[in-house]
Amino acid sequence: MAESDCIFCRIAAAELPAQIVAQDERTVSFMDIFPGAVGHALVIPRAHSRNLLDVDPDDLAAVALAAQRLAVRVRERLGADGVNLINSTEQAAGQTVFHFHVHVLPRYDGDSLRLPWTPAEADPAQLAQLAERLR
Repeated sequence: MAESDCIFCRIAAAELPAQIVAQDERTVSFMDIFPGAVGHALVIPRAHSRNLLDVDPDDLAAVALAAQRLAVRVRERLGADGVNLINSTEQAAGQTVFHFHVHVLPRYDGDSLRLPWTPAEADPAQLAQLAERLR
């Protein structure tokens, strides 16, 4: 179901312009207008869901497959050396458009784009405790 005030629902319904790169019965892929890298695109389900926590499982699967197809094209057609798939769920994680979406972010050797954290080894006891809470 589309939300009339959702920009991504309006793009999926062709009510707003976008550079569509692929679409099928469940998904639409289009260029990000605030790209983090050359070729940065978004993949969304046609049906509205706020984010990862409430997306329909079939839509989630369709978005994942569409993102994979697009990632292959990014490597083949744009010469990307790698690809990040990124999803942000809720404002605390950086979500700014509240319609589930996945960023397909091409990466190029030597680019200056960095992931949002610096990996550091975790405390094994804390990992065990967190794992137990998640089981």
